[in-house]
Amino acid sequence: MADDAVSSVSSMVSSLNASIANAVSALQASQTTTSAEEVKTYEKTVKKSTLSNSGAATDIGILAKNTTRLNVASTLAANDTVDFYKFKTTSAGEATLGHVGDDGVHVQLMNRLGTVLADSDPKAGDRYDSFKSLEKGNLTLDKGDYTLRITRDKGESAKDPKNYALQLVMGSYSQDYDTVAKQPAKGDNPYQLSTGQQAMLDGLNTAISSMNSITTGQTGTEKLMGSFSLFV
Repeated sequence: MADDAVSSVSSMVSSLNASIANAVSALQASQTTTSAEEVKTYEKTVKKSTLSNSGAATDIGILAKNTTRLNVASTLAANDTVDFYKFKTTSAGEATLGHVGDDGVHVQLMNRLGTVLADSDPKAGDRYDSFKSLEKGNLTLDKGDYTLRITRDKGESAKDPKNYALQLVMGSYSQDYDTVAKQPAKGDNPYQLSTGQQAMLDGLNTAISSMNSITTGQTGTEKLMGSFSLFV
C-alpha cells in the first residue's frame, strides 16, 4: 500500500514537471527567436512585502519593447491570499504573458488605477478574452504602470501553497530580467526604512536643524550655494 502511495505521488510530480516543460516549450516557440549569445541576463532575489495590497507590489522591472523580458518565480504560500507585482512599459505595444506552475493559480493584469484589464478566470467574460489575447501576444498595452495580481482560483484551499512563474515580453528582447520573490521573514516590519531611505531622512533632519545657518537677505544663488554645506 505504501509503495502504491509513493508511486502515485511520483506520478503526480512527473506529470506536473512534464506539464511545465511543455508550457515553457510552447511559450518559447511562440516568441521571437533570440540567440543566447545576444541576451544579457540579470538576476535578483527579493523578499515580498508583508502587506497584501497593490501599493506594496514587488517591482519586477521595466518592459521595454524589443529590449527587455521580465520573469518572476515565486510561491503563494499557505494562508497567503495574494501576491502583487508591478512593472512599467516605456511605450505602447503588443505584450505577451506566459505563465506556468501549479493548477489553481489565478492571474489578473491591472492598470495603475486598479482596473482589471485581463483575467485568467474563464467566467470573467471580456477580460478572459483579453487574457487569452495576452497569452498569444495580441493585447496592446499603453505606456504606463501595471500590476499583476496572483491569487488562488475559487474553491482552492488556502492551506495549499501554489508555485508559479510568470514571463512578460513585448516583441523581441536582448535583456532578460529574472526575479525570485521569496516570502518575507517572520517579524519583518513593512514600514521599516531601508538603509538608503534612512540616510536620506537623516540628511533631511540635519538640513532642517541647520536652517538657521542660512541668513536672510541673500540672493537665490547665494542661498543655493550656501545650502550645499548642509549635505557635506
